[in-house]
Amino acid sequence: MSIFRKISFYLALAGLLAAGVMVWRLRANEPVCPPPVAPPVKPAGRAIAASGLVEARRENTSIGVPSAGLVTEVCVKVWDRVKAGQPLLKLDDRDLRAGLLTEQANITVADATLRRVQDQYTRTRKLGLCQPPLVSQDELETSSNDVVVAQAQLDAARATVAQTQALLERLVVKAPIDGTILQVNVRAGEYASPTAGSAPVVLGSIDEVQVRADVDEQLAPRVKTGQKAVAYLKGDASHPIPLQFVRIEPYVIPKVSLTGSTTERVDTRVLEVIYAFKNNSDRPVYVGQQMDVFIDE
Repeated sequence: MSIFRKISFYLALAGLLAAGVMVWRLRANEPVCPPPVAPPVKPAGRAIAASGLVEARRENTSIGVPSAGLVTEVCVKVWDRVKAGQPLLKLDDRDLRAGLLTEQANITVADATLRRVQDQYTRTRKLGLCQPPLVSQDELETSSNDVVVAQAQLDAARATVAQTQALLERLVVKAPIDGTILQVNVRAGEYASPTAGSAPVVLGSIDEVQVRADVDEQLAPRVKTGQKAVAYLKGDASHPIPLQFVRIEPYVIPKVSLTGSTTERVDTRVLEVIYAFKNNSDRPVYVGQQMDVFIDE
């Protein structure tokens, strides 16, 4: 009987030791692995940290369409350099061109009508100058008014043609500025609308870009005009990029760099500070990249 007691005692002791080892291993903290990319180091001295987003100089230009319609031709592609006034895309204009033929024919009809009533007025006026007059004053005034009406009808027909031609020109969407095509979000045969969620074409000048830095509203009083700044691309803490101050946007806005959803609600408001820098071809910076910005105080 004593042997069984000794065996039970040792088994219980072994169980307690095993439980203690298990608890110790579960409570032990695993070593934290270093991040795969070292974060940027804050410059010496006082500095204001901000998150920034790269955009084209003078901001990205989202090109819209004047009216909803079918895209018949896309004249550019991404990376194309365009000049102001160069066509970007064309919308279907067949209905306007068909109506233009009728309107031009109306000009011919109105012009012929004007010549006819002018001839009639000339003859009536000669008869009115005879002694005694062969026509009454009322007939002479009626003939004169017919000329005025015919002239107005001709002018209206010409104005209608000019209006249609202007509408046709609007269906050829042209570049408003010199720049580089950043995005093309439409293809020939697709339907473009002014209320679409994304712009058909995004245009901007990327030889010199700018970063829009979001400074927390609590730090906004420390931001002054002309402060120097340095920026680092996300994932590249070894190459600082010196920035040139451009302006401070004087309107504090809700921070929208989280999900981008229109229904998102955030408590943080930010002051936007714009800095510019030259885009280096050896280490290019692309529009839309995020940057860590440090503003000197």
